[in-house]
Amino acid sequence: MSVFAPFGSKKSRAAQRHKLARVTDDALHEPNHDDRVGMQACRKRATTLKRSKMPLRNDTNRADRSNRTEEKRPMGNVEEPPKGSPWDDPLREAPLVFLDLEMTGLRPQTDRVIEVCAHRVRGDKLEASLTTLVRPDDSAHGNAHVHGITREDLICAPTFGDIARDLLAVLHEGILVAHAAECDVAFLEAELGRVGISQRFPFFLDTLVMSRRAFVFPTHGLEALSAALGIERRRSHRAEDDVLAMREVFQRVVTVLTPESARDLWHVRIGQRHARPAVVEAAQAAVELGKPVRLRYRPAHRGPEDLIFCITGVRTDLDPPRVLGYLHASRSRRELRADRILQIEPLVPSGDKPPK
Repeated sequence: MSVFAPFGSKKSRAAQRHKLARVTDDALHEPNHDDRVGMQACRKRATTLKRSKMPLRNDTNRADRSNRTEEKRPMGNVEEPPKGSPWDDPLREAPLVFLDLEMTGLRPQTDRVIEVCAHRVRGDKLEASLTTLVRPDDSAHGNAHVHGITREDLICAPTFGDIARDLLAVLHEGILVAHAAECDVAFLEAELGRVGISQRFPFFLDTLVMSRRAFVFPTHGLEALSAALGIERRRSHRAEDDVLAMREVFQRVVTVLTPESARDLWHVRIGQRHARPAVVEAAQAAVELGKPVRLRYRPAHRGPEDLIFCITGVRTDLDPPRVLGYLHASRSRRELRADRILQIEPLVPSGDKPPK
């Protein structure tokens, strides 16, 4: 008897479905086309910055981190933000600095920043802000079709050197947050370098990455996210309006991911098979407790689903870690990827009986 199934047979159709499932699952780990275009440009400029004469710290630079992301290496050897405040503060108590820059192009080594907005926020309170146009000292200009800023708009604007100290004051000991943050960070560091300030921002939060973990949308550009989430905007690609939209996106993400600290958000990854340590610890605690939990899970290509789940084990030796258990109502067993778990919380207060 032949072992090959004829085309259209049940075995053939099952094999095709299995192959399609593998292809679509792999596709989840690749950026959308819109996101990839911007990220490729940022990673290309990171390599150029590495080769330039700009002073760099001896620790891991941003170009290496970008390469690590593309190679999908394990997260174990990646340097984390420093312990303690502000990264380990409760999220509502941490100083978050939402930053957006408008530039003349995508190359930090040659293109220039022409608008800056930074909002320093703690909880719901705006502690400090800086919003200004910036006049490049070399009269550079470009991308007016994107941001609408003309040469005439910049004639009376301050240079980056004029505003550098004020901007650093807003950023001081805060956690930088940006959308597609690598680009903004690279331009910020390049402009500071041009005025003789050697300062690096190795750790930051990226609302682009976090939104891709929290939501299922065709694209995650800030304008598309605002439309999908119903966030009103006056104008796109202007620094202050982008910061206001970013702050709202951030709040929507936090509602889905329910992080306790900025460090927990820093561990959110796409395409690196990396589970948030806080999620793994919560799963291990649920095993010890022996009671069902409410678990929010994000399957591939589908939105988050809330499960009443009994966790029986956690396999941290697998890549990514797996959470083992069963659905409380049906008793059907499930093996969940820990990097796709968005939230684990107790189902009932301590001392109450779980639902039957």
